[in-house]
Amino acid sequence: MKAKLPIALFLGLLISAFPTCAQDKVKSRDELLRLVNGLKYQQGEIKLKGSLAKLTVPKEFSYLSPEDAETVLVKLWGNPPGEKSLGLLMPADKTPVDEDCWVVMISYAEDGYVKDGDASKINYDDLLKTMQKDAKKASAQRVKEGYTAVELVGWAEPPHYDADAHKLYWAKELKFADQPENTLNYNIRMLGRRGVLVLNAVAPMSKLDAIEKETPQILGMVNFIDGNRYVDFDPKVDKVATYGIAALVAGGIAAKLGLFKVFWVFLLAAKKFIIIGVVAMCAWFKRIFSRSKNNGM
Repeated sequence: MKAKLPIALFLGLLISAFPTCAQDKVKSRDELLRLVNGLKYQQGEIKLKGSLAKLTVPKEFSYLSPEDAETVLVKLWGNPPGEKSLGLLMPADKTPVDEDCWVVMISYAEDGYVKDGDASKINYDDLLKTMQKDAKKASAQRVKEGYTAVELVGWAEPPHYDADAHKLYWAKELKFADQPENTLNYNIRMLGRRGVLVLNAVAPMSKLDAIEKETPQILGMVNFIDGNRYVDFDPKVDKVATYGIAALVAGGIAAKLGLFKVFWVFLLAAKKFIIIGVVAMCAWFKRIFSRSKNNGM
């Protein structure tokens, strides 16, 4: 794959707007290309977290291991190091520095068996209003701490739950005050015996159609292995999560619950969270490439 002039955007559970961090990570075009060319793209059948789940990657996609995902998130995109993911999914014809690249980060929250009995009873419009109020409060605190204001604009795609497959997906539109384009936060959750597989894509809103088009295929790629499936739950020995489907979607409402402390509140309020500003990063990479060219690199 040929590396193009990057426009860096961050994904994952984790985002904010801060262009300076990456400057400490990649010093030259040669280093950038070395990191990109060192990534090992995988396809076919891949085991996630030992025998937890199986990922079947078709030719249209590529998978990057947890180690390569860390290279992308930390070294290429300048995010602070943290707990490693289970890897990244991305279109097979893209690299992490391509202008129109988008990725899906995979992780796992072992919070217990999530009961789904409330799924069909949830009024997602009402839930959204509550989430927007929570987001407004969190954003006000964020501004006090010197960070950019963030607004939850609304559903980019309202929640859908497949009760047979025990898979849930939805998308939110976020507006960062200093960004020219709104941000898409696309979420996929797969319920298992002891926890939830978490797939998150963060991209500009312009990528909604592309990601939405691929969602059915992505949903079909990942499945728990026998023994870890939702139907394998044993009430005699297995832990039950302290939240249901509504809290799984809301995040902010369930701030004191493990998975959402890591996701929604982290996104809106945490000091350590860094989303790389697309415009600022693009300008920085242009300077790097221009300087390298002038130096004969």
